[in-house]
This record gives sequence, structure tokens and C-alpha cells, in this order.
Amino acid sequence: MSVHAALKPPETGHPRRTAILALMSACTVLTIALVAAINLALPSLAADALRPSSSRLLWIVDAYVIVFACLLIPAGAFGDRFGRKGTLTTGLAVFALGCLLCAVAPSIPLLITGRALSGAGAALVMPATLSIVVHVFPAERRGQAIATWTAATGAAGVLGNIGGGLVLEYFSWRGLFWAAAPTALVMLLLVAGLAPKAGRHDSPLDLVGSGLLITAFLGLLYGIIEGPGRGWTSGTVLGGFAVAAVMLAVYTAYALRARHPVVDPRYFRDPPLRAGAFGVTVTFLGLFGLFFVNAQFLQYVKGYSPVVTGVAIGPMAVAMIVVSRRGAGLAERFGPARVIVAGMLTIAAGLGLLSLVDVSTPYVLYAGYLVVMAIGLGLCLPALSTAIIAAVPPERAGLGSGLNSATREVGSALGVAIVGTIMTSRFTTALPAPLRDHASSVAATLTAAGPGDRDEVVDAVAGAMAAGYRVTAVVLACGAVIVGWWLRRRGGARKSP
Repeated sequence: MSVHAALKPPETGHPRRTAILALMSACTVLTIALVAAINLALPSLAADALRPSSSRLLWIVDAYVIVFACLLIPAGAFGDRFGRKGTLTTGLAVFALGCLLCAVAPSIPLLITGRALSGAGAALVMPATLSIVVHVFPAERRGQAIATWTAATGAAGVLGNIGGGLVLEYFSWRGLFWAAAPTALVMLLLVAGLAPKAGRHDSPLDLVGSGLLITAFLGLLYGIIEGPGRGWTSGTVLGGFAVAAVMLAVYTAYALRARHPVVDPRYFRDPPLRAGAFGVTVTFLGLFGLFFVNAQFLQYVKGYSPVVTGVAIGPMAVAMIVVSRRGAGLAERFGPARVIVAGMLTIAAGLGLLSLVDVSTPYVLYAGYLVVMAIGLGLCLPALSTAIIAAVPPERAGLGSGLNSATREVGSALGVAIVGTIMTSRFTTALPAPLRDHASSVAATLTAAGPGDRDEVVDAVAGAMAAGYRVTAVVLACGAVIVGWWLRRRGGARKSP
């Protein structure tokens, strides 16, 4: 195993590292923001001349997420092997091509194909950005750089809501893709001129292991995504989970004997890596559970337009960025374990506070609760990402970044699925009996409701939202205990790389 040392940066780091960090963060924001923005476009898509069914709407949203998540770890290893800069520019080109296909798609199958193609491009982009950040910063400043990149990934969902709301205020859903494609091409040109070439890892690609991991992720995400609609005990959902379990077991047996596995299972003997991966999953479960609920609460309960809904979550992005920049220093001072656990418990507290809101809650108070969540995210996410990156060899930074990103996507899918299931169950139960046959969506229920029933529907939405938040808060609190225990096994004092 060797690395092309000639491509290593000087010990002081790259002279343009600040600009490179900003560009890598912007690339990451673009790929994640599209996940959040498409949810705001669902009403526009549903009313479009293409007339997608409810199941096809689901696949328009999820095709991107599934391909994105399944390819992240192999894409990180690909970047390590063939070069992070080339992988990043290729990913931006594929992402732009997919967005262009979505923008002009004359049919639903082509739209879904474009979404999947964009997801493949995003999978190449995400790991490459973080591994380039790790490459251009010296060791003593790497933790702060990772914290800034992490803040961008956390704020990207919020920024996607804001940007998506602004676009949809004036254009149809196609406007999202017309905006994303040229943005990706501009970033490609900037990367070509600014980003340095990074060292390569000479081990061959593990095509067999990558195939097993992709199949496992596909089964897991299929079960998570289809669970709310088909029922968690349905044969297809249980089959998806069974495929995931079997493929992970087969992969583990294979990887323990392979010379160059795409992910060495022995890495997970390291408690900080386990804590980082599990903590990121649980944290993004809470964050995307919030995004799923927030759009419905602000539009259906508070009566906000899409653009106001997007802007209303803005304080969360600002607070997350500000706190993340301090998070790395706090982790150095007090130890990662304390900062991570405090952050996850703060997120749980924010979710608990959000469960108390209703139609009469003033926006200022609601925004304050969002800021509480943002503080928790800013505290724990940089330290969790650092734990993952620090646990793999420096020449495998792309793999570490892919693992970090894959856990985010799994957590995001879990958050939407869990909160969506709870909300659907509670919402249907709380409705007046004549309206329960129209409970397939809040919009359908409001359309069917008479003037005297509207308040009951709104109250049902608020109650269902509260139940989803409370369950998610409990998951975050329990996750904090598990993560803290794993980190304490190393004394909670592991420093940033």
C-alpha cells in the first residue's frame, strides 16, 4: 500500500485552503439542499400535467436519496483510488446532467431517471469534498476545517428549504432543476481552477465488496422508505430488511478475508468510529424528522406560503454555522464525549420544546426552539464527523468521508420514515370519523373538510406533529447515552486529527 507522496500538501497546508474550504462546502450544500428543496415542490409536481400518482411522487423524491446513499462508500473509495479532484469534477458534471434531464423530462420515468443520475453525481461529490478539505489543511487546523464543512452539511437542508421556497414562489418545480444545473457547472469550473490534486491510494477497487454493500444499503433504504406506506410488517418491507441483514453478514465474512476490502470491518472495533457513525445517524434522524414536520406545520397550521416557510427556518442555519465554528474548540477543551453528549441532549430538548407548539404559538418563540436544536447540532456534528475521519488512515480520507455521508443519508431516511409513520397514525386517529377516509395527506383532508371541520383538522396536524417530535426526542436522548458510553471507553479525550 502506497500513496503518491509528491501530491501531499506542505505541512503548513495549502496557501488557498480557505477558498478551497468555502468551495468544497458550497459543493456539499448544493447536493444536500436539493434533497430538502424537492419536498417543497411536491404540490407543484402533483398538479403538473405529467399527473404523477402518489407512489410515483414518492419515487421522484426517493430515487435521488437511494442512489446517493447506496453509492457514497464506493464513491469515496473510488476517489481515493483515482483522485479526489477528478472524482469531484466528474460528480458535478453527472449531477448537472441529471438536473438538466429532470428540467426537460417529458415523462415521469425520465424524471425519475434524472433524479437517480443526479444522486449518482452527488455520491461522487460528497466524499471528495471532505477528503480534499482534509488534504489541504495542516493537522492542527484540520478539526476546525472539518467543523466548518460539517456546519455546511447541517445547514444545507435549511438552505435548501429557503432557496427552494424562493424558486417555487415564482416558478414551477422544473425551476429547481434549471437553477441547480448551471450552479453545478459553475462550481465545476471553480474546482478545476482552484482545487489541488490530492494523493491517491494504490489498492485496487473492491468491486465485489462494493456490490454487496450497495445491495445491503438498497435493501435497508427500500424497507425504510416503503415501511410507512406498506406497513412495517408487510412482506416486501420485511424482505428489504432481510436482504440488508443477509448482505451485510455476507459482506463482513467476505471483507475479513479480502486483501483490500472497500471498508474493513475491523475499523468498527474502534469505539470512536462506532460512536461517530451511530451518532451521525441518530442526529440526522432528528434533523430530517424536523424538516418533514416543519414544512407541514408552517404551511398547514400557520398558513405560511412556501417562500415564507423556507425563510422561517433561516435562524436555524445561522445558529448552526455560528456554533459549529466553536464546536471543534469546545471538543478540544472539554473532550469530544462531553460536547457530543451535550449536543445530542440539546437537540432532544429542542425537539421536546417544538412538541409544545400549536396554531397560537408566535413565530419568535418557534424560531427560538429551532435555535435550541441548531445549538445542539453545532456542538455534536463536527466532533462526530471528526471521530469517523480520525478512525481511518489519512490516505483513505475519501472512504471515511463516504462512511460519514452514508450514515447521514440513512439517518435522514429513518427520520422521515419514523416521523411520517407516527404522524400518519396519530393524524388519522384524531380526525372526525367522516374525514378519516380522506387522511392520505393533510392537503386531501383539508380539501374534503367543510368550514366547520378545518379547525379540527389543524388541531389533528398539531397533535400528530407533537407525537412525532416527542418520539424523536426520546431516540436522541437514548442515542446520546449510547454514544457517550462508547466514547468513554476511550476516556472521552480523543482529540481532533
